[in-house]
Amino acid sequence: MSDTGRAAIWMVGAIAAFTSMAVAGRAVSFELDTFEIMLYRSAVGVVLVLIVSSASGTRRQINTDRLGLHGLRNVAHFVGQNLWFFSITAIPLAQVFALEFTTPIWVILLAPFVLGERITRIGALAAAIGFAGVMIVTRPGIATLETGHLTAAGAAVGFALSAIFTRRLTRTASITCILFWLTTMQLVLGLACAGIDGDIAQPSLTSLPLLVLIGCAGLLAHYCLTTALSLAPAAVVMPIDFVRLPVIAVVGALVYSEGLDPFVFLGAAFIFAGNYLNITRGQSRPAITQVTASQK
Repeated sequence: MSDTGRAAIWMVGAIAAFTSMAVAGRAVSFELDTFEIMLYRSAVGVVLVLIVSSASGTRRQINTDRLGLHGLRNVAHFVGQNLWFFSITAIPLAQVFALEFTTPIWVILLAPFVLGERITRIGALAAAIGFAGVMIVTRPGIATLETGHLTAAGAAVGFALSAIFTRRLTRTASITCILFWLTTMQLVLGLACAGIDGDIAQPSLTSLPLLVLIGCAGLLAHYCLTTALSLAPAAVVMPIDFVRLPVIAVVGALVYSEGLDPFVFLGAAFIFAGNYLNITRGQSRPAITQVTASQK
């Protein structure tokens, strides 16, 4: 089998992981708030990272170098992930996924301020096309702009900042080290935020396996996506990643009776076009391209 074919198979795994995380996240949201979901998800993540790193012999790569940068990266991711978990309960899943795909557009706009990279003409055009897609999805002034739209857009910004800081970290830190501090720091953040009111809800026997699924799916999606990008260029992998939108739209329709809004697909097409233009014609940013495809 060709590398492209193998990459496609890995992307099927990523799409399944993303979809299952969204469905499980919405299911447990009726019992737990977003901070509590992040707390339990991160606890599962810490255990998984320690088990896998010990089994693979990469645990020694975990160190305390650049903890400040790890902290910035994980605060941005924590905020983005909490906004994402809220969004999947507030608006149709297809709209959440469509707005989430603006993450690479936000990277284009934010990278000059954090990494000192200039915005190219192609990058500016890609951002404009992506912004037009957001306007089509949300249709402010025509459709009802809900809080979920704003939080989904905010989640994309959080994921973009997380991606930019990840790029800086990958210059010196291993994936194992990044994932360890990701899960550990977010466990602490989740504990602090969930416990600020002095009441941390314990998951029921029904929610417990769903929380384990959320924790496993998040890391599995990242692993599948990273593996796919190691086998094929982002220009090949990215169109496969966008299959997540029709998949989650169908899931939303079948499981939650959510309508299939043609404007969501039209707007997503614009967002995809902007991202694809930047990948194929813009200034090469391989590290950012790889980490921005998903930050959950």
